[in-house]
Amino acid sequence: MFEFIEVAPPDPILGLNEAFLKDPRQEKINLGVGVFVDDAGNTPVLDCVKAAEEMIVQRERTKSYLPIGGSAAYDARVQQLLLGEEGAAQLEGRVATLQTPGGTGALRVAADFIRQRFPRATVWCSQPTWANHPQIFQAAGLGVEAYPYLDASQRGLDFDAMLDRLRQLPAGDVVLLHGCCHNPTGVDPTPEQWQAIAECLAEHQLLPLVDFAYQGFGKGLREDSVGLATLVKSLPEILVCSSFSKNFGLYRERVGALTVLAGTPAVTQAVVSQLKTCVRTNYSNPPAHGAQVVETILGDETMRRSWETELAFMRDRISHMRTSFVETMRKHAPHHDFSFLLPQLGMFSFSGLKPEQVDRLRDEHGIYMVRTGRINVAGITSKNIDPLCRAVASVL
Repeated sequence: MFEFIEVAPPDPILGLNEAFLKDPRQEKINLGVGVFVDDAGNTPVLDCVKAAEEMIVQRERTKSYLPIGGSAAYDARVQQLLLGEEGAAQLEGRVATLQTPGGTGALRVAADFIRQRFPRATVWCSQPTWANHPQIFQAAGLGVEAYPYLDASQRGLDFDAMLDRLRQLPAGDVVLLHGCCHNPTGVDPTPEQWQAIAECLAEHQLLPLVDFAYQGFGKGLREDSVGLATLVKSLPEILVCSSFSKNFGLYRERVGALTVLAGTPAVTQAVVSQLKTCVRTNYSNPPAHGAQVVETILGDETMRRSWETELAFMRDRISHMRTSFVETMRKHAPHHDFSFLLPQLGMFSFSGLKPEQVDRLRDEHGIYMVRTGRINVAGITSKNIDPLCRAVASVL
């Protein structure tokens, strides 16, 4: 039976990382996979994470299964982080959270739920979006379409075109929105634009599915949740997929959550029961360790302050390297203006480089990035920024 199986194409992002690891060149640069690195090129374990893990090891008394929805304490901490303690309290009963294996796990559970309960619904993703978004929804059997996002210059949000398309969607369709730090562009709506989006979705009875993977990597924990808060105030029903891979550095621990908001407590519980059915037939129940780390840190005032300090350091380093890239490109390619990158937020920037230029950077200089031109700004360091910018200038 297996003899007729074709080789699947490599993943556009993780496959790129595999190619990078095989590259023997010493001066190679990885700007592809979305992982934070410090200026030495290492992905650190946060001090607060180490402290929490030591505490967990001392206190842990069992390796028994978690419930299908995960740890109740973790789920409550997630809601407080997403909505603020006051917001979570106001929505008590109408909001519920399930612990998932990473943000990707949350997206897949949401996709299975939508396919089972609303099989005619189409999921609308921004153009562009994270490469894995369409694949997740299609694998669940859902139809996927795109709404406009970037303007003709590929440098800013084409808000009018985006809103015009959303107004044309049939009631009951699902709109995927990036809560902050849009991947791959780094271009986010303004608070006023978020309000207009929320009003449009409410008027046309569209279900928002918010991918919230980078809270704290843009402007700050509360500042980055403005879009979500606006949606919550305007809409009775929302699905939110969140992740702690980036803001806690827990990439390999696969720590995420799926949060649902519905119109009444009874409806919320009905939705949760269906989501748990999706979980049970997929991975059954979530892993414990990473969620325990998050739960411990968010539940301890001293650890929480430590985490917010380390998160601010990561955020500031990314912002600094984005500015440094623009300034260094001005030196090496004075006729090309990269200042459009400066307002972008989060780990990624949409460089505007064409696929053939990206290919040349890889083949001639050992610089790896996604062929769309997406750059992982966190992969830039004080050591590699000058050779990176010289190489980019050579292919422009």
